[in-house]
Amino acid sequence: MRLTTLTTMVREGDEGLSTIEVVVLAPVLMLFVLVLVGFGLIVDARGAIDGAARDAARAGSLERDEASAMGQAQAAADADLASTCSGPVSVRQMSAGFQAGGLFTVEVSCQVRGLAMLGLDIGTQITGRSTAPLDPYRRVS
Repeated sequence: MRLTTLTTMVREGDEGLSTIEVVVLAPVLMLFVLVLVGFGLIVDARGAIDGAARDAARAGSLERDEASAMGQAQAAADADLASTCSGPVSVRQMSAGFQAGGLFTVEVSCQVRGLAMLGLDIGTQITGRSTAPLDPYRRVS
């Protein structure tokens, strides 16, 4: 062993060991951060899809007939998810009928980026469902 100018003990042959540790650990840490970012994108997309389902159900429940209700629901979901989904947005009516005083339920789903940015082919098809009441006193055309 030799005494350095800063009065610390340095063993012979240990020079450069911390450089090797950094070279080995840096890619592992970067991968960990990227996985966290990918899962964060999935959580954010889940919230966006749930919000889009709520907006689609509400927009559809304000219409007078089933066809225009589905058109408005699709338009609301498309507007909400324009920057979230990497593919088309699917809106399906889950409730039976469209009678005054009933319920209007829609299911919104789309493919989100998520972990695909890391090259991990994990299914990221996310679905959200929401229900809105139909006004029992609405006028039917």
